[in-house]
Amino acid sequence: MKFDNFKKVLPKIAKIPLPGTASQLKMAPFMREKELRAMEGRMKNARKSAVMALFYPNAQGDTNFVLILRKTYSGVHSNQVGFPGGKSEPEDINYETTALRETEEEVGVDLRTIEVVRKITATYIPPSNFLVQPFIGIVEKTPIFIPQPSEVEAVIEVALVDFLAENAVIQKELTNSYKKKIQVPAFYLNEHVVWGATAMMLSEVKDIISQAISN
Repeated sequence: MKFDNFKKVLPKIAKIPLPGTASQLKMAPFMREKELRAMEGRMKNARKSAVMALFYPNAQGDTNFVLILRKTYSGVHSNQVGFPGGKSEPEDINYETTALRETEEEVGVDLRTIEVVRKITATYIPPSNFLVQPFIGIVEKTPIFIPQPSEVEAVIEVALVDFLAENAVIQKELTNSYKKKIQVPAFYLNEHVVWGATAMMLSEVKDIISQAISN
């Protein structure tokens, strides 16, 4: 989809009622729904973070969005694909401030150039005890990405048309926080398997955009 056409559906994207948990659970790993119900009390004391689903025109004028491959480290999200974003800091006014600041830090996009379209449904991540608030945003010009050396192994540019394709959703045998070697729903994007909380947030993004385009 050309970015000019994508911008035309932004008003619909901004106003569509959020599909919420029902959308996210389509891409949830085994036992996630049961665990979330059991951990409602823990969620109230979760650490806060925010991420950005950032859409932009590529050099050909087609619509892309950006994901990142995180560095290998000792944490639970080591070497996983996710949105640019991170934990809230005391100086952040709100979740949106966190998402903008972290996006600039992790992929080098000037936060002043980002237009936030809307926030979507927050997602709780049990293994790290984070409550993540996602946002959909755009930049009008093709970004020059500068990955943060200490946090980002690679920047992954995903074409919207590939993301919306039916064959972007796969089943993959992985190990998660619940058990080893289980089949989990995942997105297969640019030869990367995207699962877990990021896939759940992407599911809602996909449903919102698909509905906006079809209406």
